Amino acid sequence: MSIYDKKYLSIVEDILENGYFDNNRTGIRTYKLPHQIMQFNLEKEFPILTTKFVAFKTAVKELLWIFKDGSNDVKKLQEDNVHIWDEWMMEDGTIGTSYGWVVKKFDQIDNLIETLKTNPQDRRMMINLWQIPYLNGGPLHPCCFLTMWDVTDGRLNCMLVQRSGDMGLGVPFNSSQYAVLVHLIAQATGLKPGLFTHVINNAHIYENHVNGLKEQIARKSSAFEAPKLWINPDIKDFYDFTADDIKLIDYKHHSKIDMEVAI
Repeated sequence: MSIYDKKYLSIVEDILENGYFDNNRTGIRTYKLPHQIMQFNLEKEFPILTTKFVAFKTAVKELLWIFKDGSNDVKKLQEDNVHIWDEWMMEDGTIGTSYGWVVKKFDQIDNLIETLKTNPQDRRMMINLWQIPYLNGGPLHPCCFLTMWDVTDGRLNCMLVQRSGDMGLGVPFNSSQYAVLVHLIAQATGLKPGLFTHVINNAHIYENHVNGLKEQIARKSSAFEAPKLWINPDIKDFYDFTADDIKLIDYKHHSKIDMEVAI
C-alpha cells in the first residue's frame, strides 16, 4: 500500500466514525473533523491514491494554469479538455481575482524562486492566495490558499494549508498537485524535494460521498505501491514546464469512484 493511501484512508475512517455532522454553505451536509495533517518525504515516495483513480494529468494542467500561467481564463482550461472550473466560470469566462490572477498580480512565483536562490534561509517564503481586497472578486474563495517554504540541508520543504478539504474529491487531487509543485520548484532552483506537509483545517465528507468512500476503504487490502514521478530533467526554468514534462511511471490503481461535486 502507498503511504498516501494509508494516511488518507486513516483520516477518512476517523471522519466517518467520529466526525461532527452538520450543514454548510453548499446545503449538502457533511461529517467533518478539524486540523487533519498528512506529511510525506518526497524523496522516498510520490503521494497519490491507488485505491481509486486520481486524474493526475488534469491536476497537473490546473497546477500549471494557476502557478505557471498565472491565469484565471477558464476557457483556456476548456481548450485543454479540463472542465473542473466550469461550474464557477463567470460571465467573462474567468474566475475573476482568484487563484492564478493573485499569483500573477503579486509576482509570487518569481519572488519565491528568487528568494530560494539568493536567500534560502529566509523565513518569509510563502505563496498566499488569500488576498483580502480581492476575495470577493471571484466566484469561490481559495481552498488551498497558502504554501510556506523552507530549505534545510539542500532540500525544499513545503507546507500546504487548506481551509476546506473535500476528502472524497478535492483532497487527493490537491495533495498530488502540490507535491508536483514542490518537485518543479526544487528542480528550477537546484534543490532536492524534501518534506511535503498537507494541513486541512476543515476535513469533511459530504453525506452523498459516504458510500463511495466506504467502497474505497474496502479496497485497502488490494492497494498498490506508489508510482514514480518523472520530470523532464532538461527543464531548469519553471516557466518552461509543460504537462508533457511531468508523468507518472507505473501508476497502478483501482477504478474511478464517481462522486458529485458540491457547488
